[in-house]
Amino acid sequence: MDLFLTLLIIAIVLAVAGLLFYMQKKHVSFSIRVLLALGAGVVYGLLLQFFFAPDSSVIQQSMDWVNILGTGYVRFLQMIVMPLIFISILSAFTRMTLTKNLGKISALILGTLIATTAIAAAIGITASSVFQLEAIDIPAGEAELSRGDALEESYAGMEAATLPQQIVELIPANPFLDLTGERPTSAIGVVIFSAFLGVAYLGVRRKQPEAADTFKGIVDALYAIIMRVVTLILRLTPYGVLAIMTRTVATSDLQAISTLGTFVLASYAALIVMFVIHLIILAVTGLSPITYVKKAFPVLAFAFTSRTSAGALPMNIQTQKKLGVPEGIANFAGSFGLSIGQNGCAGIYPAMLAVMIAPTVGQNPLEPTFILLLIVVIAISSFGVAGVGGGATFAAILVLSALDFPIALAGLLISIEPLIDMGRTALNVSGSMVSGIFTSKVTGSLDKEVFSDPNEQLDTQDMQG
Repeated sequence: MDLFLTLLIIAIVLAVAGLLFYMQKKHVSFSIRVLLALGAGVVYGLLLQFFFAPDSSVIQQSMDWVNILGTGYVRFLQMIVMPLIFISILSAFTRMTLTKNLGKISALILGTLIATTAIAAAIGITASSVFQLEAIDIPAGEAELSRGDALEESYAGMEAATLPQQIVELIPANPFLDLTGERPTSAIGVVIFSAFLGVAYLGVRRKQPEAADTFKGIVDALYAIIMRVVTLILRLTPYGVLAIMTRTVATSDLQAISTLGTFVLASYAALIVMFVIHLIILAVTGLSPITYVKKAFPVLAFAFTSRTSAGALPMNIQTQKKLGVPEGIANFAGSFGLSIGQNGCAGIYPAMLAVMIAPTVGQNPLEPTFILLLIVVIAISSFGVAGVGGGATFAAILVLSALDFPIALAGLLISIEPLIDMGRTALNVSGSMVSGIFTSKVTGSLDKEVFSDPNEQLDTQDMQG
């Protein structure tokens, strides 16, 4: 009987995927297909929750198979991240799009990411205070206590690195190692290495134009191939979103989510407020927030379901280009945003945890000096947070250890971690895109016509099957 039910669950997922494929052949909008996949995944996951326990053998076995589609899609995206960063930055130099104002561009992107993270920290502090969240009120079951012990063991002796130490960590000692994505800051390491090669190309072009032309031809050819791979992978987005969302909802502990509902509500209230601030930043620069939301929806939906900023990078860069951002700036913003200034994971989350934990050590969380210290610590600690699952926990550990707060209490939210991580990741991606758009606008390189053109979005011809 279990085998039959398992096959039935898998068959229904495949049937919905088949419907999405049919819609693709009929040239239904890419954004609509992503939205339908997201909705179908949520509804189907809730239906499975009604009939089966999340830890039942039927759900575990069927979701293992469904996970091939979801996790497989994410891994395809992660596969292309480093080659995409490398070739896009390098081609920006060979195509003369990043040779001017490089320092200003980098400073603006980094400044925007860090500034918005500081604002996000202030919002997180406010949310915890308004909703009166305290760590002592969170029930600590066996899983939570075990998670707390694991955190203490894993991070025993860990100290928050100073800002100079974190900056040094961004510099690649072995670019080939960074191309494997081995370090949390590998993406930035690849950006720096690519920029060095680009500057070297400009020098060779002046002295050895023939050699430079040969190199440019190789870069152009690699760029064309890599971008074609990106397009092929992005076409799988609706299917990946369907599988990821089905599995996430079907295997979630709804009782735990209900018990910690106040924290979930506070978290999403803070995330929504910060997203509105992103829109305000665009509006202040004279750009339409509505246009941004429409064009950014597919990548934000994917980031929400997949919980990986790194996996969302190809869509992030493509979306920025559809918003009129030059490719070089889009790649810098997307890549820096993977490890620096993540508004959700490195801003709101650590701030909320710190405010919740403060009373347990006798610290008044509303004391002005403490609030200022917390915001500064969060801004500094936002360097080097990995853009993959677990990045928020890493950021929280850095902040809590810097404040000399008990690290184990960060394990109390393990049961709802996936749910709040979805919103955090979407906000992270939005923050990196806004930094790219803002930088382009300030430097006068934003193509306003492309930004405003409703046809310039991810559901154009290159995204159809």
